[in-house]
Amino acid sequence: MTTLRPPDRRITAALDRALELGESGISVAAYHRGELIVNAVAGVGDVDKGTPADERTLFPVFSVTKGVTATAVHLQAERGLIDLQAPVARYWPEFAVNGKESVTVEEALSHRAGIPQMPEGVTPEFLADWEWMTERVAGFTPIYEPGTANAYHVLVWGWIVGEVVRRTDPARRPFDVFVSEEITGPLGADDFHLGVTDADLPRVAKLYGGNEFSIVDEHNVSPKAVFPGSDAHNLRTMQQAVDPGAGAITTADSVARIFAMLAEGGALNGVRLLSPERVATFTQPREGAYDADKVLTIPVWFGANGFWLGGEAGASDPLVGDHREIIYSPGAGGSLAWADLRDRLAVAICHNNMDSPAVVDPERTFAPVVRAIREIVAEREESTR
Repeated sequence: MTTLRPPDRRITAALDRALELGESGISVAAYHRGELIVNAVAGVGDVDKGTPADERTLFPVFSVTKGVTATAVHLQAERGLIDLQAPVARYWPEFAVNGKESVTVEEALSHRAGIPQMPEGVTPEFLADWEWMTERVAGFTPIYEPGTANAYHVLVWGWIVGEVVRRTDPARRPFDVFVSEEITGPLGADDFHLGVTDADLPRVAKLYGGNEFSIVDEHNVSPKAVFPGSDAHNLRTMQQAVDPGAGAITTADSVARIFAMLAEGGALNGVRLLSPERVATFTQPREGAYDADKVLTIPVWFGANGFWLGGEAGASDPLVGDHREIIYSPGAGGSLAWADLRDRLAVAICHNNMDSPAVVDPERTFAPVVRAIREIVAEREESTR
């Protein structure tokens, strides 16, 4: 864990404004050129108890998790253990049934595998059972012909690509152990958790809201028993589940540190996980990039390698930037992390009010924070000229 430094007055003012506009607790961290430049927390981790949020508060970040899980896949590809163009079934033979035989790893990464649904009968307890989940996912029949349709795999994505990582790991470690030993541990992102320990449970911020969810869901894509709101995700079962698609609980600093490694071309503080050449491929759009998504009702500009992409007007989050060398991972309720490969900037914003204005209008709460970060970055760049 990185020690919290006194925040710049502009960051403090921006966080205070975010609280005024409806946030409960909010945490932000930013790295520029590999150096931590912002690490600040404001508000409360538990509104009912009045518990202040601090540098040790852990926030659920939902699909921000996907960026880290995609990184795990690329780590295995970097080692020659995964071919992104190969069928998933090469590594997971049980997957090769019911029309999924030809689904490639890249199609899974880019939400084009055709199986966005979750298993029938899933509950938080079953979601937390890795074998139960993967056995049922292996038996899925595609809703859409694989490789032909964009269909955001809201939750199931994590078990598809997570199992590929596990199957290609010579040690066959559980996915959370793989991430801890191969990504978060080497980078010092010690407060990125895929399943919170008993000892750390008191540090988890209480979520509020988010129980009303609007999504095209005639195919059981996001059963209300497990997604997306606070009612389910405040349960201990969910906080301790290994959910590689939407289950990370973390500090802003830990997730920003991982994205900083990407912003630095695959290395941070002397630790190299990926080659610059591989990281550069992460900005490649997926096949059918301009086709409407069958699940999400918003414009989606998504990459071939597991990340949302910046620079597409109307389809990219305006907070992350306006050019094509940006990759990011947004989460339900508004949490966000991105890596700007051109400007070498990584930012993570976590919060616990899933009904905050950030959900419908990020400009209202997160924009002042981002503007303050960009002012600090501009001053740093000017000072080096």
